Amino acid sequence: MAEHYSSFERGGTKWLLQRLTAVFLIGVLAFHFFLLHFVNHAAEITFAGTQTRMSQVGYFATMWLFLVTATFHGVNGVYNALINQGLTGARKKAVGAVLALASLALIVQGTRVALAMTDLL
Repeated sequence: MAEHYSSFERGGTKWLLQRLTAVFLIGVLAFHFFLLHFVNHAAEITFAGTQTRMSQVGYFATMWLFLVTATFHGVNGVYNALINQGLTGARKKAVGAVLALASLALIVQGTRVALAMTDLL
């Protein structure tokens, strides 16, 4: 039997955050799917409607939290998959730095777009 190795220590912080973000993402995706596929059908989605939704504090906060959570969950998963494949040393640090910068850029740009689509500010 092959040895099983995971960079996630069961019960550790990264392990817990990966699971908590997964639960949050499932809930938000269900909300998104229901709202944008059953309440409003695809043909009814307009830019003006999106601006109206994004101008509601609760919807805006949910979408922004989705952006941050999905970024963390995805990048943390990729990083740990690379560690599981044997990434170590300087390459591990370089990949971690690149992924951290990419995450920051994604969150900043996503926030800029979200703010441009709202009249909350």
